[in-house]
Amino acid sequence: MILAAAPLTAAASLPHAAETGAAEPQTSAPMGEVERTIAAGHLPAKSVSYVIADVDTGRVIASENADAPRSPGSTLKVVTTLASLDTLGPAFTWTTRALADGPVVNGVLRGNLYLEGGGDPYMTIERWWYFVQELRATGLQTISGDIVVDDHGFALPDENPAAFDGHPNRPYNVIPDAMLVNFQTIDFRIAPDARAHKVNVVANPAPLNLRVDNRIRLVGGRCRGRGNRVDFQVSSPRRDRVLLTGALSKTCPPLEIARAVMRAPAFAAGTFVPIWREAGGGFEGRLREAAAPAGARELLSYDSLTLGEIVRLTNKYSNNVMARDLLLTMGERRYGAPATVDKGIAAVEEWSRARGLDLHGAQVDNGAGLSRIARISAATLVEVLKYAYHSRYAPEFLASLPIAGVDGTLRTSMRDTPPGAVRLKTGHIDDASAVAGYVTTARGHTYVLVSLVNDPRVGAGAAEPVHAALVDWILRYL
Repeated sequence: MILAAAPLTAAASLPHAAETGAAEPQTSAPMGEVERTIAAGHLPAKSVSYVIADVDTGRVIASENADAPRSPGSTLKVVTTLASLDTLGPAFTWTTRALADGPVVNGVLRGNLYLEGGGDPYMTIERWWYFVQELRATGLQTISGDIVVDDHGFALPDENPAAFDGHPNRPYNVIPDAMLVNFQTIDFRIAPDARAHKVNVVANPAPLNLRVDNRIRLVGGRCRGRGNRVDFQVSSPRRDRVLLTGALSKTCPPLEIARAVMRAPAFAAGTFVPIWREAGGGFEGRLREAAAPAGARELLSYDSLTLGEIVRLTNKYSNNVMARDLLLTMGERRYGAPATVDKGIAAVEEWSRARGLDLHGAQVDNGAGLSRIARISAATLVEVLKYAYHSRYAPEFLASLPIAGVDGTLRTSMRDTPPGAVRLKTGHIDDASAVAGYVTTARGHTYVLVSLVNDPRVGAGAAEPVHAALVDWILRYL
């Protein structure tokens, strides 16, 4: 353990405590409680890394295994989101377009409609609905040709959504796509209907091209054991058929599960058509995928939320596919279309060098932290967070971090801390738990905190008390 160590390299240009008027912290304060918490979790000392640093002077107050590369989980998102803000700007937007390869005569498109994805990371079903309404408002009423989805803006290798943890239909495993609608996710509401002697399944949204095969049996008895089991399976190679089996007691309350299904272009087309028809639009053609022809005419250009809003949603709720989208977008903007992971990684590395933030061999991988490959040290994350605090878009970045006991992934954690004092990005995957952000003391002074724990005991909850003990030490002694 190191107390009151030398400043990290990026601190050289920052003002010292004497210049800012900040009082010197009690660097001699014992860290016995932190050490006891680590021991109580049966965590080997070598499995824990942390750094506490003064955000103004850069001075390291305490650290342990600061330079050890660790699996950071979703705390890696602070690198991706900060880089995107710093390179693209908080007002940056993505554009989704509707194009036609034929004329519109008296409200009838005599040709095909192309839905061209621009990589919007937050095209929820509500925003998709608005997209359709705006398209109808152009005067288009009937599509005589096909509806064609164009998602060529992202060029990604084939990726198995089950590769990370064997759960391909969990929303956190969704793979980025230039035309990603509602995170490819459907909320299935499963409810027993005693009067009709069956179990009802309602999908929201309900893509036109998805088949839901409901084989759940209604049973009597208590709502437990075999009387409370529903199994979900995607049962076709094209991922356009789901099978629900099992049994549900008539005494069970409604069950809701969110699952990612289908391929992104098929999902986009399949959800577009029902909304289009509900808006009074006509369509009897086919659904297919292809690039829009060069001569296609634009009917509608629809902008996303701003990057500042996207970054807040990404960090507050630790959205993996949104973070991955940011990485791809940075690569495409810096090196040209199509967007690729390699371009995104290169863009982040170039950004870090330009800002004097050598990532010290960190493995950014997909930019989200949902990875077995991603690695970064606590010292490197501290450098990034110190830069972020004094950067031109610091307000937008700081506002994106979860506040302990208030919102995001920290809504139910560290509730006994002063309101607004603790802003930390969290990260948690198998054998890895982490926090990275800022803690502000009662005296109004802010410190950077990064805590990374990599150990099999993480799954049993051994890491969270360590993070909390470090926060408590800062609030009590600094």
